[in-house]
Formats: sequence, C-alpha cells, structure tokens
Amino acid sequence: MNNKPLMSREPMQVWIGFQAFLFPFLSLTTPSGIGFSSLLFLLSALCVPRKAWAALAPHWKEIRWVVAAFWFQFALAAVAVMIRPEAGIDYLDKPSRMLLALGCMALVLLARPPAATLWWGVVAGSVAALPFVAWQRIVLQIERPGGFLNAITFGDLAMVLGLVALAAAIDYRHHTGKAVLAGAGALAGLAACLLTGTRGAWIALALAALLFLSYAQLLKSRKVRLLLAGSFTLVAAAFFVPATGMQERALQGVDDVQAWVDGGNVFTNVGTRLELWKGAAILIEERPLFGLDRNTLRAEIGRLVEQGTLDPAILSLQHLHNDALQALATGGVFGLLAWIGILAAPFMFFARQMGRVGADARGRFAPALAGMLVVLCYFSFGLTEVIFWSLKGSMFYALMVFLLMGFCLAAQPAREAKVEQRGN
Repeated sequence: MNNKPLMSREPMQVWIGFQAFLFPFLSLTTPSGIGFSSLLFLLSALCVPRKAWAALAPHWKEIRWVVAAFWFQFALAAVAVMIRPEAGIDYLDKPSRMLLALGCMALVLLARPPAATLWWGVVAGSVAALPFVAWQRIVLQIERPGGFLNAITFGDLAMVLGLVALAAAIDYRHHTGKAVLAGAGALAGLAACLLTGTRGAWIALALAALLFLSYAQLLKSRKVRLLLAGSFTLVAAAFFVPATGMQERALQGVDDVQAWVDGGNVFTNVGTRLELWKGAAILIEERPLFGLDRNTLRAEIGRLVEQGTLDPAILSLQHLHNDALQALATGGVFGLLAWIGILAAPFMFFARQMGRVGADARGRFAPALAGMLVVLCYFSFGLTEVIFWSLKGSMFYALMVFLLMGFCLAAQPAREAKVEQRGN
C-alpha cells in the first residue's frame, strides 16, 4: 500500500527529470532549445493542472513574493498595451511566458525528480558549448563567436551554466568522481564565455567570488575550496594569455572610456554605451513616472541626435545597453520596480533557503547557492547589456530560477514542509 503513490509518480518523475536535463543541455547548442523546453514544461503542466497546483499550494507562503514580482511585470506590460496600443500586443510576449514558467516549479514539486537531472544537464550543456564556440573562434576565425545567439548573450548564458555547474560540484563534494565531472563542466562554461570575448560577464565572476566568500564558513570541504580556487585562478591566468583577448579587450575598454570623456571617438563598444546612457538620462528626467514606449524612445533618441545632443553612432542600436535604464526609460518608476522585483524576490528566496541550512543539509544548499548565482549573474549582465531584451535570455532566467526554487522546496524535510503548510 505504501508503495503505490511512489509507483504512480515514477513515470512523471522520469519525464520531468528528463525535461530538467534537456533544458540546460539544449540552451546553447541548438537554435530553439530554450523555447522548446519552455513549451514542453508548459504542456506538461497543462496535462495535470490540479495536481500541479496542489503540489505548489503548500509552499505559497514561501514563493508568494516571487510569483507577485513576475505577476507585477506581466500586469505592467498589460497596462502598457492598453494605454499605449502602438506598443503592440507582442509587448506581452516575454512577461507572459516568464510568468508561465512557474509551471516548471510546480512540476518539480509534483514529480520530485532528483536534482542530479538538472546538474548533469547543466554540465552537459557547458561541455557541449565549449567545442561549439571554439570551432567558430579557431576554425571559422569569427572574432566574436556566439553559436546560434549573439556573442554577448551566448557568453552570458555560458557563464551562468559554468557557475551553476560549480554549485553542482559543491553538491557532489563527497563524491570525487562526480565532483570532478561537474568541475569540468564549470571550467568548460567559463572557457566558453571567455572565447566569446564578452566583457560584461566578467563582472559576474567578481560578484560570484563575493558570494562564495560570504558563505565561506559553510564551505568547509578542502575539495570545494580547491575547486573554487582553481576556477577563479584559471580565469585570472587567462587574462595574461594573449590568445584569449581578455587583456586586450580590458585595455580597449579603458581607452574607449577615456576617448568618450575627452570628446573623441564615440563609435566604440563602450563609447556608444556611454552615449546611450547620456541620452537615457535626458529622457528619463523628462518622463520619470511612466517613461516612453520602445518606439517612441527610439524616436526621441533620434530627435536628440538631430539636435546634436547625441552622436549619430548610436542610431543603429536597439536598446540602451543597461537593464535599469531601459526599465526606467520605457516603464518609468514602475518599470524599474518590475525589473528590481524579478531579481530581488528570487534572490531573497534563495538567501532565506541558505540561511536555514548549512552546507551539510542535503539537497537544499546547492540549489539555493545556484539560484543566488543565477540572479547575481543577470544583475551583473544588466549593467552593460539589456539581457532581458531577448526572449531566449528572459526565458532562460525564468526557467532556471523556477526550477531551482522547485528543487529547494522539494528537498525540505517533511517536518519543515508541514510547518510551512500550517503557516499558510
């Protein structure tokens, strides 16, 4: 009698575990892997809507602020479409899909697949991404390779996969063979990012290092410390290897800033960003509360160029290359709050999970650490890029966050889960 629930859940467990593996594995190596995975999760949730909600409901108190943040983003987009019809109905596409990604968390709670399904998908995705982008860089001689994505997005997501693989290695700290494989995935993800020449992702490494230092007391394993030291040493050493281009691009960035400050060449990667941010500051000051729709924003940028306030070099760029400025310029204060919400609410959720457990608490430490790394990465990417501009970048974030939340909650001890349920 006691085995019946387990047996009835086993096919679902295998199926959801397979999807958890497939999502990170296909993200960088196929043109539609992220979209395919999001659709697969959604269809699976729609097949068992009542069971999925029943699995989610006991944890409502813990997840409500995260869900509210994604709901607020969707609601803001819906209001924008109603009051600005010129924005187009496609304005709802990303917020609605990101909100619907909540279904993958419900499926994880319903099926309870092992976290290993996600870990090995992340490792496999990192390892597969490296030769793909290396072939483009070395054989095809593409200076900024990016697979099926642009170089910046590919590099950013490779960095995320590498750091999540690092969390997986920590999860396997008591199993040397598994830890080595996961560590290899972490190094592959970091190396793939370096090959794209994406400078914005390097900031994520600094924030990740600070996070690891913050929880150093929980990382007592000598193997873990060696792995962390090795990973960051590799990146630091790569800075001095001319073939990686890291040092050259870093110095070029400094020169670009100086040239812009001196009123010189604006048509550089850094110069155009600084010119865009100058224009954004002007437009935000004019419309701080509600901002402008994307089409009007581009028209206003064009107006400032015609007036001679901004350089024409920025006219070819689609967005402001900064998530906070983009949110403020297109949504005003409410847009900024929506952007902060989808980052801060998940980060606080994962931080609470980390605060309740030590590194020896089986199951929850690594997913919570990985979740904090994902959020920190996206925050850092948004300093020099609008990472949420692309549908793939947005969906990768939502799916990864909700999957990791699901694995955190699924690993709760039975007694703690009952306490949470009574608290609701």
